[in-house]
Amino acid sequence: MARTKEFDPDAALQSALELFWRRGYEATSMSDLVEHLGIGRASLYATFGSKHELYLKAMDRYTGTRDPLLLAELSQPGPALPAVRAVVRRFAAEAASSEGRLNGCFVTNTAAELAPHDPAAARRVESSWGHLETLLHSALLRARAQGELPGDRDPRALARMLLVLLQGVRVVGKASDDPARVRDAAEQALALLD
Repeated sequence: MARTKEFDPDAALQSALELFWRRGYEATSMSDLVEHLGIGRASLYATFGSKHELYLKAMDRYTGTRDPLLLAELSQPGPALPAVRAVVRRFAAEAASSEGRLNGCFVTNTAAELAPHDPAAARRVESSWGHLETLLHSALLRARAQGELPGDRDPRALARMLLVLLQGVRVVGKASDDPARVRDAAEQALALLD
């Protein structure tokens, strides 16, 4: 007779995500996960597979909770440019916050730590960035169609510039103790939308 799980896999995955987010992949050992999650090593492997598989599942959870929020923000009816501005300013504020400095962005952290040598992680990073770029591009196309964005502006190029800015904001916000650096960069980028 099979034993029932003595833990909530969903809660365990969330807890693993938080530990990986705070410490990174390499700095988190299986022993750390066993201790942090309060789950036996065998149960952890049986439920989530390897440490790498657990990390990828944690990354999927992270993007699965954040991507719908961005979709809602950037696809709301009415003027599109205020939504784009709000997203850029929110990213900058989060990056400059004490939590942003502590954890950064899980996707950006993964891009820096794993993507150069881990194809599965790199695919997830690229998917997340592609999704954000598409959302920004769609919003900027709407803004141009509604007369909010000058007709000579390239929505695709602007979306790519904002994507790169937002990822850079996350990196600089994590490493810098000067929140004005992040805010000023975001405002200068937003001035290009005028």
